[in-house]
Amino acid sequence: MIKTAVIGCGYLGRFHAEKYAKSDRCELAAVVDVDGERAAALATTVGAIPLTDFRKLLELGVSCASVVSDTSSHFEIASWLLENGIDVLVEKPMTVTTAEGRALIELADSRGRVLQVGHLERFNPAFRAVKSLLTEPRFFEARRITPFTGRAFDVDVIRDLMIHDIDIIAHLVGKPLAKIDAVGTPVLTGSIDVASARLEFEGGAVANVTASRVATQAERSIRIFQPSAYVSLDYGRKKIKLCRLSPEKDERGFPRIEMQELPVEERDALADELDSFLRSVETRQSPEVTGRDGLRAIELAEMIVGAVRLDVAPARSIANF
Repeated sequence: MIKTAVIGCGYLGRFHAEKYAKSDRCELAAVVDVDGERAAALATTVGAIPLTDFRKLLELGVSCASVVSDTSSHFEIASWLLENGIDVLVEKPMTVTTAEGRALIELADSRGRVLQVGHLERFNPAFRAVKSLLTEPRFFEARRITPFTGRAFDVDVIRDLMIHDIDIIAHLVGKPLAKIDAVGTPVLTGSIDVASARLEFEGGAVANVTASRVATQAERSIRIFQPSAYVSLDYGRKKIKLCRLSPEKDERGFPRIEMQELPVEERDALADELDSFLRSVETRQSPEVTGRDGLRAIELAEMIVGAVRLDVAPARSIANF
């Protein structure tokens, strides 16, 4: 059995630990948190050893770990794990800066270690169900808004929430960014809490993306338009509506639009994400969401933050990973 661990016993770390504890691919050896009481409480629930120092994981023979701590600590923890031969799943955003992200990728490559980034929406069953239908996406409208939770405010809303949609859109378009227009403002914290960006990619695809962590209700949705069809996807409710141009005309001779709701398999996205990570650990194959995917998302986030602060379009394009 693969011995694994979870570093960070907060809201999301608890879910990681619970999924690992139920997996038949691994043994959850330890949970780690600087707050000893919090680590102990979670360890009792999932049947693991509580630690306050992640460096003690070597003594337990752990071969892989989820890093679910504050974003500001991701680089320090993940780099130490990789350096010491431990495969890593690091929650999004992978790091605070692109420089840290590149350093993690170089370290993982040089040590032959798995580095997966926790962009969970890639494993959302609704996204998986619709992905094969998206042959030529040209226009995106994404909204990700939530009430303020007090979590993850060590980074701005772009790196906290918008990065989910940035990753999905960049993944589907597969081309470098050409231009950004963005606005945003702090509301409850010292960083940007609400933001909207218009992204134009080489090849002509365009995306309008909005994120807020000061809304009165939650919404996680995206609409994707391509020639002769568009898809409306609700991540939270796992609902898909597909609208396609029919070859038939209506009674007035106008184009007819066919609308249908597509079935979505009931699956646990986080369990699937962790299972995919463990499979990569076992087979040594590249993970489904690589470090380079995580770096691309951070680069886009940095450029959007820069556009918000400077109110100008960036002068460079991101690398085409």
